[in-house]
Amino acid sequence: MVAVKSRAEEIVSRLERVYPGAQCSLEYEKPYELLIAVRLSAQCTDARVNIVTKELFRRFPTLESFAEADVAKVEEIVKPCGLFRTKAASIVELSKKIISDFGGKVPDTMEGLLSLPGVGRKTANLILGDVYKQPAVVTDTHCIRICGRLGLSEGTDPARVEKQLREILPMDRASDFCHRIVNFGRDTCTARNPKCGGCPLGDICEYGGKRDKK
Repeated sequence: MVAVKSRAEEIVSRLERVYPGAQCSLEYEKPYELLIAVRLSAQCTDARVNIVTKELFRRFPTLESFAEADVAKVEEIVKPCGLFRTKAASIVELSKKIISDFGGKVPDTMEGLLSLPGVGRKTANLILGDVYKQPAVVTDTHCIRICGRLGLSEGTDPARVEKQLREILPMDRASDFCHRIVNFGRDTCTARNPKCGGCPLGDICEYGGKRDKK
């Protein structure tokens, strides 16, 4: 475990040098807007979500306006993000619940966030890390794929991978590490044909080492 922790910290440090500015690619101004944007990002690209939320947040400028919204009108706007009926319904319902149960403030605990319609651990961790600066591990597809390749985690179950990473990552840097992993996954460690040649993690990557032996 000590060796894995040491390697994990080295990976975190190297990605900090490659990507000094770590931030979420979803655009938002208010905490509840990030919550809504993440909800829309399921099976949709962040780039498309950012296009859709510009109009969505213009039409519904407050949390109260979302809570009072006609779901059909929300559906019309979010349709390009896919799964639009489910997403629109949960956006309206979570807005109502934030107002009724949390006084209009996005919850700052895992338990509170998970009580909101359509919110799972990935979304909750993102809110806790980005909004409330709490230790968090966002196990999205990039994180699961790349940490598996690096030998930091096993399996593809998000909750299991999150638990494994919490045991080895420096948690005060974990939230930003997850953002950097997304950038790294887009630039270098792509799902298909990863660019192992010249990879900044090549010498400490289990996947890259196995490819070199072939």
